[in-house]
Amino acid sequence: MTDTTDPNLALERRTGLPDALRVLLEEYPRAGWEDDPGYQGLIAFWLDRHMMFRRLTEAMREASEARLDGTSEPERYAAAMSRYGSMLVSQLHGHHQIEDMHYFPVLSGKDARIASGFELLDKDHHALDGHIARFTETANAAIRASDGQTLPGLAKDATGAFHEEIARFETFLDRHLLDEEELVVPVILKYGASGL
Repeated sequence: MTDTTDPNLALERRTGLPDALRVLLEEYPRAGWEDDPGYQGLIAFWLDRHMMFRRLTEAMREASEARLDGTSEPERYAAAMSRYGSMLVSQLHGHHQIEDMHYFPVLSGKDARIASGFELLDKDHHALDGHIARFTETANAAIRASDGQTLPGLAKDATGAFHEEIARFETFLDRHLLDEEELVVPVILKYGASGL
């Protein structure tokens, strides 16, 4: 059983799942997921949600880069950040809530060897709440600074701060998503999606 209180397993420090939690991944490596008959349905849908989160963060980072380069208008940038940011935050919260309240409890009971992995993913969700709060705060500051009335230097500073935050957020979110995928997908492929 993996000690989920180990500080090296914190989302901000972890570089991957510990070997003890990768036992099913060895049996069901990522390269073969799409070819497995159990892939279609829940797994494909769930991975598509993860891809949406990645695309939204990428779009926001790229839009911030365009704004910093001066190739995007302030109003267009503000509208895109508001739309993408709202979608990302609301969809992430809903996704994590369903996982914490339903999927993780069911999946953790399917194989005792990886049960502590779901505790680790739950801790990630709590850590991500803090990152989401910082992301939202810096996004809102960048949106407000793009009102056309803010001095250009201050607007650029706010956009630069958000660009740094979105890059940091992407790193932590991707670490969590990768680890979650490498824990959840193999357990569903091995034991099926019953109860989910």
